[in-house]
Amino acid sequence: MSLRLAVTGATGRMAQEVVAEADERGDETLAVSRGAERVDGFEVSPADDLPTLLAEERPDALVDFTDPEASVEYVAACAEAGVPAVIGTTGFSDDQLDALRRASDEVPVLHAPNFSRGVAVLTDLVERATRLLPDYDVELTETHHREKRDAPSGTANALLDAIEAERADAGQDSGERVHGREGVAPRDDGDIGVHARRAGGVRGEHEVLFAGGDESLTLAHRAGSRRVFASGALDAAEWLAGRDAGWYEFEEVLA
Repeated sequence: MSLRLAVTGATGRMAQEVVAEADERGDETLAVSRGAERVDGFEVSPADDLPTLLAEERPDALVDFTDPEASVEYVAACAEAGVPAVIGTTGFSDDQLDALRRASDEVPVLHAPNFSRGVAVLTDLVERATRLLPDYDVELTETHHREKRDAPSGTANALLDAIEAERADAGQDSGERVHGREGVAPRDDGDIGVHARRAGGVRGEHEVLFAGGDESLTLAHRAGSRRVFASGALDAAEWLAGRDAGWYEFEEVLA
């Protein structure tokens, strides 16, 4: 199935991966950016023109990897034009997420902190380990490139949410999220240690450690290229196109 896609943030690394992956699949892209008029040989439309572009070109979906403020603006334009939106941006405030959810009353919106199939499996395994190792200490470490703005990453927060939800379902106290440690900082029961590292060009690494007694279990995922996220986002766009208005999850695409 060939798609026509609006891709925002075209000067960004993720958007360029999306455009390259779409080109390999035979999809047509309408690139949008607040900056350059041309990127690596393809034309770019100004972000201010996005509402007109959506209304006139009627793309099958919009794919967005930008920043929270821009994403909210772009999804509002999608809601006005009736265009489905796939959002890979992370770092939203609660109010910004509420704005995305309000837009899903008008159009289908799929937001995911990570579009990797491997991370989806990692999440499932982490949930299972949380259920089967209820008394084990948990530490989460994530590593990303030096230019990533939000910390912890959206994927790390989603994994933490999954752990806490499993504990809540089992009637356990999930304790506190302890971000790094310094000085005298003993662990309290149920606490989850969270460690965010930023260095070089690391694409994305997430590791969850379960430790109890004399054993430990480590569940980890490492992305070797941004293309894996672009591929997942395009899978989501193809799945979302033509669906009814509503809020969707990437797990539904995989299912």
